[in-house]
Amino acid sequence: MFKSLFDAAQNSTFKSPFTSVNCQSATPTSAPTSTAVVTPTLKDVAPRQLTRNHNIAAAAVAEGDSCEFGSNHYFLLCGLGGIISCGSTHTMVVPLDLVKCRLQVDPAKYKSVFTGFRISLAEEGVRGLAKGWAPTFIGYSMQGLCKFGLYEVFKKVYGDAIGEENAFLYRTGLYLAASASAEFFADIALAPMEAAKVKIQTTPGFAKTLREALPKMTAQEGVTAFYKGLVPLWMRQIPYTMMKFACFERTLELLYKYVVPKPRADCTKGEQLVVTFAAGYIAGVFCAIVSHPADTVVSKLNQAKGASALDVAKQLGWSGLWGGLVPRIVMIGTLTAAQWFIYDAVKVFLRMPRPPPPEMPESLKKKLGVTGEQ
Repeated sequence: MFKSLFDAAQNSTFKSPFTSVNCQSATPTSAPTSTAVVTPTLKDVAPRQLTRNHNIAAAAVAEGDSCEFGSNHYFLLCGLGGIISCGSTHTMVVPLDLVKCRLQVDPAKYKSVFTGFRISLAEEGVRGLAKGWAPTFIGYSMQGLCKFGLYEVFKKVYGDAIGEENAFLYRTGLYLAASASAEFFADIALAPMEAAKVKIQTTPGFAKTLREALPKMTAQEGVTAFYKGLVPLWMRQIPYTMMKFACFERTLELLYKYVVPKPRADCTKGEQLVVTFAAGYIAGVFCAIVSHPADTVVSKLNQAKGASALDVAKQLGWSGLWGGLVPRIVMIGTLTAAQWFIYDAVKVFLRMPRPPPPEMPESLKKKLGVTGEQ
């Protein structure tokens, strides 16, 4: 009995998990009313198009992706990954962010990172280092939703608009344009909570909690209190995000090409996440440098009542704009690496499509006469 069952399993049409279905009828063999059963094979199935420039075979769907690449479901899950990665990481570094902000707005008192921690602990205790955690968590969760979710949307929209070949040739420009567009909207979502956070952290005695800060800020300056820092926030965050995404994408590509000793497809999920973390940290260092002057202006602006960004910049001077750079490099480098790691880990956990680094399209290879891998 067992032998007959084994033989039946071996001859089954569905013995392979990649079996596909051929819906075409076969030519009748004996009677005109009968239809022969045809055993389907994988080669009978044409690749299915996910988006205009992305093809995937039916077998890939059987591997268990939870959504289609480029679908609305995919973009929503990317936004969820952004909420988790940005909200959690920014909240974890609130103590360092608090000292950094105080060092920027009152360098005469706090002098250095270590002095800043010592004075803050002496004046407010350990609990004081957590001041501003609520607006940080809420604000950066909203920012992460827009930053990562809209980046994927704009990257697909712009890529489809310029075509597959141009999307590859000018991919750095594509990353820069998509990330800048996403951050424009992300900062609008972040601005109110960022203003409240800085006010709580840098104005002694103003408020201890978000619930206490919001009505006070509204009473003193109205709704403009929450958006007066939006322009300098754009000046800080848009260059930061452009560097964050473009540098990460290109660094990841270079690491797999020149550093990782085997193709990405042969790497385990864990190995891929390690490469993601390394690329994220490298990108984070550059992010901190290009966005730091604007970050200093934002910190000082939200502390100073009625001042403009230009007034603050003139008051600080060139050297003052770079105050607190070292702790910010440490914070942003770690933060960016952690965000990319968590974001990629969320994609793995949710079984989302994770396309490999871009490769030159076959059509472009033929035009340029390129052979082999590029």
